[in-house]
Amino acid sequence: MPTDTKSLIETAVTRFLEEVPALANLKLVAGLELRARGEPQMYRVEMPGPKVTKDIAADAKVNISVSRSHFNELATKGHIRDWREAFEHGDAQATGIEQVMKLIVNVVERQEERSRTRKASHY
Repeated sequence: MPTDTKSLIETAVTRFLEEVPALANLKLVAGLELRARGEPQMYRVEMPGPKVTKDIAADAKVNISVSRSHFNELATKGHIRDWREAFEHGDAQATGIEQVMKLIVNVVERQEERSRTRKASHY
């Protein structure tokens, strides 16, 4: 179980990419804002990698904002469905270049559909 934030972010990205391997080679810089009491923590996540640095991602194509407590849960136990629900319920927000965000959403949706089809065929 990762304890420092950088390792936790790397774990989150790795787990997400294990479920959505089609995004593994996407060249992308993302900004991650972890909200907690006091000042939010800002991280720059460069893909492929991930290469995580504690910095403002001025060159980010996508920015993600999520509460620290919710992120900790998603990073260690979350699956695609949990991430999608976090965005749908407003626990996480994403902003950025529209085409990049649409690409990510489309790839994730296709992966979820494949997963549902695979599970259905096992019954």
